[in-house]
Amino acid sequence: MSDKNVHNAGFTSSGIARGSLASSMMSQEARSSGGGVHSGGPTSTLQEMGARGSTHSTGFTSSGIFGGSQAAHMMSQEARSHGGGTPRGGTTSTVQSISMGGKGGRR
Repeated sequence: MSDKNVHNAGFTSSGIARGSLASSMMSQEARSSGGGVHSGGPTSTLQEMGARGSTHSTGFTSSGIFGGSQAAHMMSQEARSHGGGTPRGGTTSTVQSISMGGKGGRR
């Protein structure tokens, strides 16, 4: 299910789909960072998953983050760098939201 959600958001094997949630995220992220999308950020992480066609190998699943996975490690690092919690709109929460069929904390 999470693979389909990532694809439906516009993160595909042929790139980010025009007019999709993915393109909106990419535009917003680029504007807020002065013109580029950072490696390891929400857009690049989700596009990497979309290009591979799989989210499960990273540990982002439709039922949550899988313990001991790359996703769990990412969440732990992000929480430590933010004083104990993962911020709304951060990489971990955005990727997990999209994986579960949400809008990634974007309005």
